[in-house]
Amino acid sequence: MTSPDISPEIEHPIIAGYDPYATKGDCWFDQEAADRAIGFFRDCLTHVKGEMCGKPFELDNWQEDIVRTMFGWKRQDETRRYRTAYIEIPRKNGKSTLCAGLALYMLISDNEPGAEVYSAAAEREQASIVFDIAANMVANEAILRGCTQTFRKSIVKGTSSYKVLSADAYTKHGLNASAIVFDELHAQPNRDLYDVLSTSTGARKQPLTIAITTAGYDRNSICYEVHDYASKVRDGIIEDESFLPVIYGVDDKADFKDPKMWEQANPGLGSSIRRDYLEIEAKKAAELPSYENTFRRLHLNQWTEQAVRWLPMERWDEADEFAAFGDRPVYAGLDLASTTDIAALVMVAQDDDGGFDVMTRFWIPAENAHRRERTDRVPYEVWIREGIVTATPGDVIDYDQIREDILELTKEVNIKQIAVDRWNATQIVTQLDGELPAGTMVMFGQGYRSMSAPSKQLEALVMGRKLHHNGNPVMRWMASNCAIETDPAGNIKPTKNEKKSTGKIDGIVALVMALARATAEIDDGDSVYEDRGIIAL
Repeated sequence: MTSPDISPEIEHPIIAGYDPYATKGDCWFDQEAADRAIGFFRDCLTHVKGEMCGKPFELDNWQEDIVRTMFGWKRQDETRRYRTAYIEIPRKNGKSTLCAGLALYMLISDNEPGAEVYSAAAEREQASIVFDIAANMVANEAILRGCTQTFRKSIVKGTSSYKVLSADAYTKHGLNASAIVFDELHAQPNRDLYDVLSTSTGARKQPLTIAITTAGYDRNSICYEVHDYASKVRDGIIEDESFLPVIYGVDDKADFKDPKMWEQANPGLGSSIRRDYLEIEAKKAAELPSYENTFRRLHLNQWTEQAVRWLPMERWDEADEFAAFGDRPVYAGLDLASTTDIAALVMVAQDDDGGFDVMTRFWIPAENAHRRERTDRVPYEVWIREGIVTATPGDVIDYDQIREDILELTKEVNIKQIAVDRWNATQIVTQLDGELPAGTMVMFGQGYRSMSAPSKQLEALVMGRKLHHNGNPVMRWMASNCAIETDPAGNIKPTKNEKKSTGKIDGIVALVMALARATAEIDDGDSVYEDRGIIAL
């Protein structure tokens, strides 16, 4: 038994700016326990993927720091000091492999009677990633195979078990967890599962909850709550000797293109993650604005905002050449918005170089336009005088006027399909479906599944100077108002820039829908209306 005043005979690790040895109270460092945990990884576990497959699991320095700290520090009653560990680290630094080893150690070598070890995540498939690595580690080692039995979703050692859990919190009451490995905590849709599992450890003498994750963007989530708590423990704002904060990342204002920032955020750089991979991803982030926050979040561990700045206006302005549609097939998106707002019809036709020419029609209630020009400082009335926007009489949009204008347009251009938000289908859409050829009106979802692919295509067209919009000032204004939302899987869709509350993006949303139909890349899959028009009863 070694007192922290004497110092253990190992180099004191500094974990992401946090010194676990700068402790107050009566905790002490058990070097034998720390060495035993390190030896378990080295002597009993092998890598199961990549270039290291089949080789002994020699922990990287940062991994060894965590394991020694987690299992070496003890309380006066010789139980572990740390009961919760929050490990926030960028993607591809080997966190899943580390978690698999930790779960097996807690099952096999923790000497906990009737141990219950669980892998948990937002989805069972995600939770299974860690478990599957652990199962393969067991299969690769005769000693582990001899003392355990492996089943489809569990590994059993006598009366102890390691299992995978789904995200259904209401089914998890009654568990008596001794160890929990929470993978990608940032993806949890709510706090229910975390709370249920954390409180299931109350009957154990020295339980351990390990939450390991990359950074996220939802600052109202359970992950950000734990992240904030971990940061305060690390910075000494909160004293909690049972909580181990491990946060690898860089300052929010750091230059994501600076290789020094990659080194600071990624302790596994050169080992589990390659420098040339980060070079490629950083270049992609520099060229595609929608990917910048994804790169910052996944590879620099920066908590980003959900809305991401999107279309650079200098690129938008460089692609304003326009050619008449002629007889080319035309696909359109119709965003009707509300009865008091601006409505947009955006039409696209592909050119010989893979780009698209764009035509637009906008409508706004005349009285509303006058009022909103004063309050929002947007030149609606100027656009009306120039014929760029059509004003309909009164203070609500005249849908009959829109319908008549669309019918006239079908006589001038070869419109094949018009995509409309399925949740905003009004009488005008039903009427048009009866007046236009069958299949012209197509219902279109507004979720990530429908919007992501054409949104990414729009971005690529703008960046490649292949979107020819003739410098339309209304579309330019809407493009400048547009940000994007990103989900954890990297899917995107347009959203309003929160800093421009009076801005509109209806034309951009309609453009995304039009591009989806023009390129036939959309596969919403959850409604028959995607493949046919409306049937009026």
